[in-house]
Parts: sequence; structure tokens; C-alpha cells
Amino acid sequence: MIDVNKVRLDTPSCENVLHFNNAGSSLMPTPVFDALQRVLHDENEVGGYEAERRAQDGIQAFYTEFAGLLNADPDEIAFVENATRAWDMAFYGLHLKPGDRVITHASEYASNYLALLQQSRRLGFEIDLAPSDLSGQIDVDALDDMIGPQTKLIAITHVPTQGGLVNPAAAVGKIARKHGVLYLLDACQSVGQIDVDVAQIGCDILSGTGRKFLRGPRGTGFLYVRKGIIDQIDPPFVDLHSAVWTQANGFEFATGAKRFENWESYVAGRVGLMEAVRYARNIGLANIEGRVTRLAQDLRDMLSDVDGISVHDLGQKKCGIVTFTKDGIDPKATAEMLRTSGINVSVSPVTAARLDLEPRNLNALVRASVHYFNTHDEIARFVEAVKKA
Repeated sequence: MIDVNKVRLDTPSCENVLHFNNAGSSLMPTPVFDALQRVLHDENEVGGYEAERRAQDGIQAFYTEFAGLLNADPDEIAFVENATRAWDMAFYGLHLKPGDRVITHASEYASNYLALLQQSRRLGFEIDLAPSDLSGQIDVDALDDMIGPQTKLIAITHVPTQGGLVNPAAAVGKIARKHGVLYLLDACQSVGQIDVDVAQIGCDILSGTGRKFLRGPRGTGFLYVRKGIIDQIDPPFVDLHSAVWTQANGFEFATGAKRFENWESYVAGRVGLMEAVRYARNIGLANIEGRVTRLAQDLRDMLSDVDGISVHDLGQKKCGIVTFTKDGIDPKATAEMLRTSGINVSVSPVTAARLDLEPRNLNALVRASVHYFNTHDEIARFVEAVKKA
């Protein structure tokens, strides 16, 4: 069970706004904000390098806390400045060549698909789109049938930016292992609201962010790369942190996933993100997932009962993201009207999810995303505000 009163006291922003934009950037709990401020205070007081020395315990705890969160080894974890760059550091380092095939799905995030398109032009590999099943999630049986000798990578998004769908990541992992194909999972919207276990999922690479459901600072992200495949990836760029200059004409990569990091990083953000992971683990990811799932389904049910509102979430399993439209009102206008009432939401445009929204004739969606600190009273208030919008 989650002590909702306590977590709301730890989140004083709850008194100022009704925050249903956790899939965009969540509200930081006080312990995370305090950890961030301590490092920034030290930087102001004694200097950046000196503050980093003071923060060594928190910097090192980043790896152990994430290892515990994801059921990984600390050497498989890297700090990266955001989720997209984390995904890029792995993907752009893969040795893909003409004739190779990469499988993805219509739920793939725009930045990832743009990278696939760019590298396909550069390297000559082909992109295959796995079909959806009747629920809208990736069709695992069809995926199994699609894989051939030239298939080198499965790259999918666990939870898309534009809806509550949760793709069956573990089922995809079984298919990837069966065929010996690399598996890259974008977990930007799932880590922090879903209990994610990389061993159970069976992914080789996983990327994510700090600012969303983990409730960490902006400008922070992370990358998991399984030990057994690290040497198959050639990082797209290196520096004196990710590699060692061993001789005039030679170098060696840093051990483990640190080869995907940069020397210069947001130290305060790294410590703040570590504290956010620690905070989430103390609550328990299974507890978080259960509460978020229930709150989101209550919101879907209540919105579905309102005339003129259509809920658009796909999938057999759904999460804390709820997307909807209101007849005759542009989603951007709905979001702006809610904002004037102190209610935070986002809008998902077709340009962020063209492969998904375009076939459904959806130009944009209002995206409301709940977290465990939200309440049923807030859901009721939100639905009333949407009715009036």
C-alpha cells in the first residue's frame, strides 16, 4: 500500500496544480529536489569540480540504485543526458549493413523512427513494420513469422507517447531470444510507472528518462546494455571518460556501459535522478504500478461516460496514460482551457506518432497521465473541467 498523504506532503506542488502531465514531466518529490539543490549549492559555494567530489557517494549510488530498479548489474548502467540520446548511443553504434532488416512497430516514438529512417538511408538496411493485433499492440505471432536470416534488430517502444498501450515486451523478448536477434526497448514512458525487469523482459538494450514517471530532474536519462552484447556496439562518439588513450595510435573503451557516457554531465541531475530511483524503490514499483493502473482506468471509465468524449487508448494492458478527444474542440484548445484552471496535460500531435495516429484519422489527442500521488478527487475534478471546456 502507498501512503498517499505522505507522498503528497513530499510533493508540495500538489497544492498548486492538478498535475496530469506525468508522461511529460512529473513533479519532483522534496527529497529529489533537496538532493539536486545540495549539489547546486556546493557548486555555487566551492566550484563545480569540488562539488562533484563531495557528491561521489550519490554519483556511485546512481549505478547501484538503477541496477536494483531494473534487475541489472551496475556495470550495465550508463548515465546519459536524456532518453533519446541514450537510445541513439546504442542504436547508432550497431553494425547494420545493406540487406539487413530491422523490425519495429506503429507505436514507435517519432525520434526513434526518424533515426531508423536516417540510418536506413546511410547504411542501406530495410525497415519492417510488425502488424498490430486486434487490441492495437504488437502482434507477437506475426513478429515470430516475420523474422528471417537478415533480421538483425527488433526495436520497439514499451509504452508509446500517444496512449496507454503497454506492448507485451516480455513476449517480444522470447521471440528475440528464440531467433538470436538483438532487442532494443524504449522504456521512456514505462520505467517509474511499471515494474520493469530487464531479465524477465529479455531485452539487450533499454533506454529511459529521468523527468517522467521516475519523477527526477529534466536533462537526465539512462541506458542499460546487457554485458553479453556490449562489445557488439561501437559507440558513435567517445571522449576521455568513455575511452582510455592507451598509446599515441590506440585506445580502449571504458569497461561496461560507461563507454556510452560523456565526461561532462549534469552532476546535480545525476544525483537527483539517483534519489528519485531510491524514492520509487522505497515505495515499491509493484505498488506504484497497481495504483497508477487503477487510477488511469477510473479516469478512462469516467471520461467514456461523458457525451462527446472519445477515449483512444489501445492494447490489452494499459497504463497511466489516458488519451481522448472532445467533439468539436481542438485538443490544443482543450489543453489550454484546462491549463487556465490549474490543470496540467499534454497534447500528442500526429507528427509525434504518424504510424499510429494517421491510420486512425487522428490529428491530435489530449494526453492526461496520472501518477500514484494523484487522487480520485482529482480525477472527478478533472472530468468536470473537461465537461466545461
